[in-house]
Amino acid sequence: MHRLLSRSGRRASVVLTSVLTLATAVAGVLVASPAPAEAANRVTPGNFTGYGFDQCVTPSQGAMDAWLTASPYWAVGIYIAGDSRFCGDDKQRNLTPEWVATQLRNGWRLLPITVGPQASCSARYKDKVRIDPDPTDNYVAARTQGRLEARDTVKRARALGIAAKSTLWYDLEAYDIGNQRCRESSLHFLSAWTRTLRNLGFVSGVYSSAASGIRALDDARVLEPGRYVMPDRVWIAEWVKPEDYRQPPTANPPSLLSAFVRHDGWLPKRRMRQYRGDHDETYGGVTINIDTNYLDLGRGTLPGKKFTYCGGVRVDFPQYRVLSQGDRKPQVRALQCLMKRKRLYDGKVSGFYNRGTERAVRRYQRARGLRGDGRMLRSTWTYLLSEGARTPVVKIGSGGNPVRRVQRSLNAASRAGLEVDGIFGPSTTRAVRVYQAQVGLRRTGVVAPDTWARLQAGRL
Repeated sequence: MHRLLSRSGRRASVVLTSVLTLATAVAGVLVASPAPAEAANRVTPGNFTGYGFDQCVTPSQGAMDAWLTASPYWAVGIYIAGDSRFCGDDKQRNLTPEWVATQLRNGWRLLPITVGPQASCSARYKDKVRIDPDPTDNYVAARTQGRLEARDTVKRARALGIAAKSTLWYDLEAYDIGNQRCRESSLHFLSAWTRTLRNLGFVSGVYSSAASGIRALDDARVLEPGRYVMPDRVWIAEWVKPEDYRQPPTANPPSLLSAFVRHDGWLPKRRMRQYRGDHDETYGGVTINIDTNYLDLGRGTLPGKKFTYCGGVRVDFPQYRVLSQGDRKPQVRALQCLMKRKRLYDGKVSGFYNRGTERAVRRYQRARGLRGDGRMLRSTWTYLLSEGARTPVVKIGSGGNPVRRVQRSLNAASRAGLEVDGIFGPSTTRAVRVYQAQVGLRRTGVVAPDTWARLQAGRL
């Protein structure tokens, strides 16, 4: 995120009296109850394992819609506060409560970011406001600054409709952690940031480089336990080698382990990693300059409660065979159960493909414009297994019963051999791409309306 900071702004010196004055003013604005827009939205990012991007200026709705149905990303960083943002309020014309509500409704996870005072010894931001390194009264000035930034961030988050219990991220760029006053003032600043966010009902996140800001936090966590309040989650900037950029984002999820953070720090599921910086990616004809991230937060992506069919009849198979009258197979029981649920079959779920089963299949095929010969073909399986009231966009990082429907129907249409686990992972992404090529669609790996339409038409 270093590329996103402005080279102009206030001078570095901050006096304690002005900080305290501002603290009083901000405190008077905050209210304990959520704003109406906030109350209407869900917690973000919630439970999620998958990919995200961050870009300085909030993308337009058209760009977000194009990336929704064509990109592997489900999370997006938005810069909502802080005087050190290059993309300040004057450049954030798209960032409105309506924009936030629309993205959350469409399934995006939002990562609200504040870029405020930077470390006092940061070599790159001499013209920016700094964290006060004065150690007086145990760095009271730095701690006051941290409280101010947290309060201002919460105020802005609430105004945008970001719900309580969401994670708010502080961006502290790289600095010299060997400089004691610089390091300790930064840690006290972040400690106050975290404590204040928690008191105001939000979750604390900190972004920094693995070798500096994150390492300083982890060292303090282990070597000075109790001195600082640790953030709830960390966002580790640790980039992969350039030769790895040629791999598609979903080929092999980057490790969340770090050379600079001990294995017990913020694990499990309290880390995310920025593993590639400042580059262009194009999806749906829209190019955005982004940093790329992998998230594993909360409880991770959840499969949701699995639906029980006909008292426990198995309906999940790695392949769905062609069936005809006289067959005795476990898949016949699944077929009979599914036809019974559609009120096309009133016999026993016996596993024997009898005349009643054939009649039910024939009626189903004719009603849906399929070849109606009464045999259970792969195309009929594909149509049947993909049917459902909802056809949401699902892609890597998605979970739940719509994902199970996709996995079952791909096992029928392409003999994908997927485990029907309700988690849209790399193997499901690959299977979707195979199917899309099979039916003449762009190989996005995303199940959007065009892919649902092919599945629900029984296309092979």
